[in-house]
Amino acid sequence: MSAEPLFVSVVVPCRNEIRYIAACLDSILGTEYPADRLEVLVVDGRSDDGTREIVAEYASRHPTVRLIDNPKGITPVALNLGIRAARGAVVVRMDVHVLYPPEYIPRLVEALQTSGADNVGAVLVTRAANDKPMPRAIAVALSHPFGVGNSYFRIGVTAPRWVDTIAFFCCRRSLFDRVGMFDEELVRHQDGEFNARLIGQGGRILLLPHVRSYYYARGSLRQVGRMYFQYGYFKPLVARKLGRIMTLRQMVPPLFVATLITAALAGIWLPAAAVLAAGIAGSYATVIAACSIGAARRHGVKCALALAVVFPVLHVSYGVGFLRRLVELVALPRSQRVAELPLSR
Repeated sequence: MSAEPLFVSVVVPCRNEIRYIAACLDSILGTEYPADRLEVLVVDGRSDDGTREIVAEYASRHPTVRLIDNPKGITPVALNLGIRAARGAVVVRMDVHVLYPPEYIPRLVEALQTSGADNVGAVLVTRAANDKPMPRAIAVALSHPFGVGNSYFRIGVTAPRWVDTIAFFCCRRSLFDRVGMFDEELVRHQDGEFNARLIGQGGRILLLPHVRSYYYARGSLRQVGRMYFQYGYFKPLVARKLGRIMTLRQMVPPLFVATLITAALAGIWLPAAAVLAAGIAGSYATVIAACSIGAARRHGVKCALALAVVFPVLHVSYGVGFLRRLVELVALPRSQRVAELPLSR
């Protein structure tokens, strides 16, 4: 790192995160990065659960922290507001559901300066919301290759790796002048679309194996199912904007759901289709059983049984969301294609 550290602006979007906001800010403020070269911009979507008051209290005690209002209450707007308000040469996006070790910011900034990457990120280690079997199973599924495919920032890497996307970002402020800001139509997956745009313009994204942050996953099947439905729902819109599918892994759940449903319905009239549907379902169940048995050795039988439920919820929720949005984009008039879903918490 240079003798004069770059000024860093941390942007933290949030809305109604009273359970996590204090611990998140404590972890950010505990950074080893020089405090006089850092600002923390918390962009609040008009929280009504006490989150905003906690942020204001931190701002009163820490000159580093600043509260910014986000009247629209959605993440891409928050990111754009924070980036425009940033005074730093480097912008680091952080999430409220995450804790950051003291070396997180210094290592990312150092890698940004020395690696030639346009955007750098860390491995996201998923932790359970609590110690009950279901939240533990959700945490396992969100960091398992069968659950999330080759999403390297979730499953981890052993060496620095060029990737298609990362959980958050650490980049130079000037990158947004080159690539553009976040698409405010994308309530979900705005980071993936931004990274795809970056790569499409010749940029590079680096994932660092030994820099980690710790994400607290949602604690119930309902919350996770809603969240993954929304992830899937916004993928076709991203593909339409980019003019291409970003990665093959995002197509697996909708293809699985569509094939299984089509084969099952056709099986009413065609025995061969019924055999195909049974084969797909049986193969899927076999893989789930193998993954659950493997997890039982480390996480216990109760967690393994819960995991056998979590995997289908992730895949089917995502697949159904993707297919619903795809049908809307094809069938609805352009004036009715605006994505409007209640966001999960």
